[in-house]
Amino acid sequence: MAETMKTHGAGTLRAADAGSEVRLAGWVGRRRDHGGVVFVDLRDASGVVQVVLNPEDAPASEADLRGLRNEYCISVTGTVRLRPGDMANPDLPTGEVEVVGTSMTTLSAAEPLPFQIDDRVEVDEAKRLQYRYLDLRRPAMQDNVRARSQTIRAMRTVMDDLGFMEIETPTLIASTPEGARDMLVPSRLRKGTFYALPQSPQLFKQMLMIAGVERYYQVARCYRDEDMRADRQLEFTQLDFEGSFWGQEDVLATLEEIATRVTRDLRGVDLDRPFPRLTWHEAMERYGTDKPDIRFGMEIADLSPVFAETGFNAFAGVLASGGSIRGINAGGLGLSRSGLDGLSARAQELGAKGLVWIIAEEDGTFRSPVAKFLNDAELPGIASTLKAAPGDTLLIVADETRTALEVLGQIRLEIGQPDGHDELAYLFVVDFPVFERNEDGDFAPLHHPFTAPVDVRQMREDPGHAISKAYDLVLNGSELGSGSVRIHDPIVQAQVFETLGISDEEAERRFGWFLDALRFGTPPHAGFAIGVDRLVSILQNVPNIREVIPFPKTQSGGDPLTGSPSRVESKQLEELGIEVRAEVRAEWAADEAAGD
Repeated sequence: MAETMKTHGAGTLRAADAGSEVRLAGWVGRRRDHGGVVFVDLRDASGVVQVVLNPEDAPASEADLRGLRNEYCISVTGTVRLRPGDMANPDLPTGEVEVVGTSMTTLSAAEPLPFQIDDRVEVDEAKRLQYRYLDLRRPAMQDNVRARSQTIRAMRTVMDDLGFMEIETPTLIASTPEGARDMLVPSRLRKGTFYALPQSPQLFKQMLMIAGVERYYQVARCYRDEDMRADRQLEFTQLDFEGSFWGQEDVLATLEEIATRVTRDLRGVDLDRPFPRLTWHEAMERYGTDKPDIRFGMEIADLSPVFAETGFNAFAGVLASGGSIRGINAGGLGLSRSGLDGLSARAQELGAKGLVWIIAEEDGTFRSPVAKFLNDAELPGIASTLKAAPGDTLLIVADETRTALEVLGQIRLEIGQPDGHDELAYLFVVDFPVFERNEDGDFAPLHHPFTAPVDVRQMREDPGHAISKAYDLVLNGSELGSGSVRIHDPIVQAQVFETLGISDEEAERRFGWFLDALRFGTPPHAGFAIGVDRLVSILQNVPNIREVIPFPKTQSGGDPLTGSPSRVESKQLEELGIEVRAEVRAEWAADEAAGD
């Protein structure tokens, strides 16, 4: 029988293993030569242990021992022994022991490294992504990949326990834009036609409900051709699930089970249940966003009643034009005049006409550039509404209501959000509007066009104020995912399309196959999709989802490892019936001339 290459994980050895003979395999994380005796920090996926290689014990030739370098892949056979008390390393789980090598074999040598495999070394991200296979060897990245695996395992366990069936849906589908651009795939067999990669399995999971599955889930890959941010990638992973004969409460209860299990497994924290809830309107009014961070106060207050009779023209004009005046108590910021003016400039960057700051002084007076324009009742009214204490900084924006709320909501985050992610604040945001206005003033679905309204009559008569059966899960100011009760009545679905300005012909062209299915006894159903990348990044306390994705794209959508996106041979394009425009070829030629 073949001899196993390793009997133990390097990071699993403890004091109880002293005296045991072990066979290890991994990478040289660090090498130290002490008077001819070589000490190696041997690292594998389980962790690190110190290995002692003494030439007198002949574990390998002196040339092999001298030639060991960082990231050589080696195997070692030896005996576990306790380190002397003063030599133990309390910072390592294996710090009480070391392995005295009796044989060592170099499995694979490593060329000089482009960067050190060390969490303490700062490396340019482009270089990290170019050599991602080395970057993933770093302990922090190993932790992130392991946490991602634990998260998905926990999700699957909950789904299985609740009787859900895991089903894969197609990744080559018809283009049905859901808010972002589709990623298109040309067809060779039917030139001039295209598949799309799914932005989500939305329609297919609804089809599964029509098919009688009743409980579906999938760890789904999704694709959106959109500009990327720290929490957004062209391709991403979500836990997607749907249930028949379900309503909102069933979905939210399932989400609590999932979040509780994942958080316990990754962070060792038991969450309080039920999770808090805010309506969309409450979230916007109090926090200026539909994904509020509720770990700290600084809530937005309506100051419009304080200025109902104001003589301050800037505020009076806003109120007369239908706007409002909102404010937050930012607490004792202790900013200089230039720092306070910087907040005003930031408000303008965010789209406000400006920002007024007021300092509540220790003697009960107020200091502000606009204090002289406000009457004796208005300053105390502001202080009372914002519950000001001596030393507090009060920030006010007068503008269109949506602008005032969103600007203050962003400033609130920038000056108040606590560092790190030690505290976890999950909440549900519910009762979203069915529609929002797009740039042209037309209605667009706030979630997607298959979301059920709370009141169909209201949706028909007053679509601008119609409420949907949609809900989001939010954690520490990040939207983890969205869901809704779906439309299961084809008449209601047609009314939503009509409100959106989608003609019967366009609806048939874009969604005909799905609309046909709705006519065959569709059960009431509801579901949700949780962003795996975002959830893991927050629980792992990393600010960018690229840190928890094994092979991500850069901010510009490129992959330094493989060189994608890349040009393809002309023959491939000919087979697909595609021709690159002359101006694009000219850009390619210019890039080649410039050496790009």
